[in-house]
Amino acid sequence: MRLSGQDVERGTFSHRHCAVHDQKDGSKHIFVNSISPDQPRHLQVENLALSEYGVLGFELGYSMETPHQLVMWEAQFGDFVNGAQIIVDQYISALEAKWMRQTGLVLSLPHGYQGMGPEHSSCRLERFLQNSDEDPDFVPPNIDTLDGQIRQTQLNNWQVMNITTPANYFHALRRQLHREFRKPLVLAQTKALLRHKLAVSSVEDFLPGTRFHRVYPEQHPEQLRPADEVKKVVMCTGKIYYELLEKRQDKSIDDVALVRLEQISPFPFDHVAKAAKDYPNAELVWAQEEPKNMGAWYFVMERIETATRVLNGEEKRAKYVGRKTMASPAEGYGDVHHYQQNKILEKALE
Repeated sequence: MRLSGQDVERGTFSHRHCAVHDQKDGSKHIFVNSISPDQPRHLQVENLALSEYGVLGFELGYSMETPHQLVMWEAQFGDFVNGAQIIVDQYISALEAKWMRQTGLVLSLPHGYQGMGPEHSSCRLERFLQNSDEDPDFVPPNIDTLDGQIRQTQLNNWQVMNITTPANYFHALRRQLHREFRKPLVLAQTKALLRHKLAVSSVEDFLPGTRFHRVYPEQHPEQLRPADEVKKVVMCTGKIYYELLEKRQDKSIDDVALVRLEQISPFPFDHVAKAAKDYPNAELVWAQEEPKNMGAWYFVMERIETATRVLNGEEKRAKYVGRKTMASPAEGYGDVHHYQQNKILEKALE
């Protein structure tokens, strides 16, 4: 595995302090390379220059030349991928369509609204979703089977995810190499979940027989009324799920179900249709922390309608809850951010 980026040795993401340096001779020590004296593979961790365009171009070429190595590039903040937009649009997005070349390159892009302003909030998720070549009006055949899901991924130009549990992160990375084909993986994840008490996984979630979850349905049905009395199903992606869950518990709300999409593209039509069917009298809501013209809203809007129409026979349109349309990806003041964030949570659960 090769991990490169602007501050990866110290650690921007979950691999906090994966490399340390000897103060006397400057030598670098990577702990996971010393787990076993005879381990055949190793982790390569490299801090690289603050030139996203050059570095991502290099890592793309590296990943194509070493398809059996997991190659990851990480931005210190997801916004920094702006500097590599030419590489993303010209090469990664259309690599297979234009040149019949595959890559399993992973882009780790910190994405999450924590009141840190426009430059440290958004990896511009909407850009990656807009460049997804999946037809919003077509449900792939056999999507409820593993073979159908694999085929759906093979036909898509890349994968876009916002993962919220350690186990799902592990499985998403593992299958990048376990598969018999390669697809780019764009990970929009927030640093907020590094320390979140609810963003945890048990050891059992990593063991044989476990796998990646495209969607997590309602995780606490015991806290809700019977399904036919649930009035609202709130769908979302990313850390806002945990904020919604804590707000729901604090207010003892028992008629709103929460469904989170871990994989946004390719779209999990089957899971979305099932969530709508499981709560027959509930309205559908898409909640996001990004502005309305950003984030996943415009991508999921049509696909929710398609999923319910094709798979359930009854089309449902989701209502939008989130920030209004904005030119800036986020507010510039922390207090304003927290005020708006709380309004989103309350409106989604009302």
